[in-house]
Amino acid sequence: MLVLVGASASGKTDIAKILIQDYGFQKMVTTTSRRPRKGEINGIDYNFISKKVFENRIEKDKFLEHVEYNDHYYGTPTKGATKEKVLIVDPVGANSIYDKEIPDTVIVLLQTNEETRKERMLERGDTLIQIIDRLEKDKEHFDKKNLKHLDFIVNTTEGTQRELAEKINDLYHHQVDQENQMSIFDVFRDDEKTAKEKENE
Repeated sequence: MLVLVGASASGKTDIAKILIQDYGFQKMVTTTSRRPRKGEINGIDYNFISKKVFENRIEKDKFLEHVEYNDHYYGTPTKGATKEKVLIVDPVGANSIYDKEIPDTVIVLLQTNEETRKERMLERGDTLIQIIDRLEKDKEHFDKKNLKHLDFIVNTTEGTQRELAEKINDLYHHQVDQENQMSIFDVFRDDEKTAKEKENE
């Protein structure tokens, strides 16, 4: 599973869409208690539910991870966390997923300068007050020191979104292939150890 971590307007959503369209990833549809933005579709962009329903699902342990951000809940269902999925979370969510030790999971932090993010937020219709508030909160919340584990950092101002998606896809497969090769090596090493132990019996 590819886990993207990025502050508001870091480009994470658009990059994830390209990874899905061009590189065979599947979207991990997460759940939120916030209202849909213009153009967002229930069941495709998010599963939109009320805060009360969300809290009920938390009590029933229905989420792999969940977090409250900007007065709204966001969570990842426990089902469907497979290798081909791409998921967008904050550092708290990434830490929860890391603790679950899900195979083939790669965590990528997307970093973007504040001026670029401000321009993107203005373009999508956020007010200046909202932007200032988010920039201030994100500065601390999305600091890399808050992540227990991090595989890669990608600066989303260095290249087009398609170039960035290609780079992230390459990084993901390189990391997963490397981990799988190490796992195979461990199996061979265990077999050799067992064989030697039998010889010494």
